[in-house]
Amino acid sequence: MSPDSQPTFDFLANKLLFKLQVTLSADKAAVDGVVQRVMQSLREKDCAGEKEHAIELALSEALANAVVHGAKSDPSKIVECDVACDQNRSLLIVVRDPGEGFDPSKIPSPVHAENIYSGHGRGVYLITQLMDEVKFLKNGTEIHMIKR
Repeated sequence: MSPDSQPTFDFLANKLLFKLQVTLSADKAAVDGVVQRVMQSLREKDCAGEKEHAIELALSEALANAVVHGAKSDPSKIVECDVACDQNRSLLIVVRDPGEGFDPSKIPSPVHAENIYSGHGRGVYLITQLMDEVKFLKNGTEIHMIKR
């Protein structure tokens, strides 16, 4: 089994409190509505709690990156988002895009002097700071984010 095919964490189907699958066209205007829908569902199932703001920002950044960079803002392309919450209120969010992928290690750090005033390049950094575990799979076209 390759590392890309291994599950990110032990979510057992019979132990999930909540599972949601959403698709959106690769239109940046669609991102906010999807984020609000997901967050409302998480609130209803009591899966966000005090982690709500971190989850919301990480989800927003991941979806925006998938739309803009992965799908090149082409509304004929689809971005997928899966969300699952287990009995312990641990949350798994997976975002997939139809792009060619990227190497996250090649993204310059936005906290280094030459990048501090850049108008872009903070999304992946924010996601990794806000979530407890982040993995990029399938050549960077799929991100798995965990918040415990």
